[in-house]
Amino acid sequence: MIDRLKIILEMIKFEHSIFAIPFALLAAFLAAEGIPSLFKIFWILVAMIGARSAAMSFNRLVDAPFDAQNPRTQNRALPAGKIKKKEIIFFLLISCGLFFYAAYALNLLCFFLSPFILFILLVYSYTKRFTSFSHLVLGLCLGLAPVGGWIAIAGRIDWLPVVLGIGVLFWVAGFDIIYACLDYEFDQRSNLYSIPQKIGLQGALWISVLLHLAAAICFFLIWPMANLGAGYVIAYLITLFFLVYQHWIVRPSDLSRVNISFFIANGLISIVLCSAAIIDIIIMAR
Repeated sequence: MIDRLKIILEMIKFEHSIFAIPFALLAAFLAAEGIPSLFKIFWILVAMIGARSAAMSFNRLVDAPFDAQNPRTQNRALPAGKIKKKEIIFFLLISCGLFFYAAYALNLLCFFLSPFILFILLVYSYTKRFTSFSHLVLGLCLGLAPVGGWIAIAGRIDWLPVVLGIGVLFWVAGFDIIYACLDYEFDQRSNLYSIPQKIGLQGALWISVLLHLAAAICFFLIWPMANLGAGYVIAYLITLFFLVYQHWIVRPSDLSRVNISFFIANGLISIVLCSAAIIDIIIMAR
């Protein structure tokens, strides 16, 4: 049982939760104007884990035929025969149930919105079949995290989490375009849609730059909107460095460092920016 769970967690890339969870927690701290209750933090984490696990397990199911043909993904658990479809479906259903229950435990607005949120998360898996804007849909999926974190505490929606969510949307879409460059040739052969497949690697990387510029503007606006301190400013400058760094190390002629750009640089952005903001909020609340 433990071995099967390990395979599933590896399959859904559980470690990539680092991109969204810190922003959900940051929004919760912003809404609370201090430290939220441990009860709220716990159920926010459960909701995030449930939602992401459902989205990723569903993605692995519907993308299995393509994963089996793509040299980059042939060794994933399902196409490699390490796990059965019925096991993934069972995990998917458990994850959905966990998400709905966590949303109910937070407040009624979260619960009423949860089916719509889950619908968006699941629909993303089909978007590469019909639109090159799938990167923006993925960005929307993760951009909903801070909005959800805010609603979980405040029970309403405001402009601050929306601006933060838009920043996350642009940031995620930007680095997903970089990552999609690895599948440029496969997407062309398989008639799958992506920005690199549509306009080529060079043009796609420039689109990614523009999206990250828009994300940087949104992240900057959070500073005065939330009245954050010097810690956030320092973290913001570090964020700018890593945004520039991932574009500096990836070239159309050399995609060998895309994984460094995708996980390490962006993982640090999420941790550093959100941690600094949360520390500033705690200090100001005292």
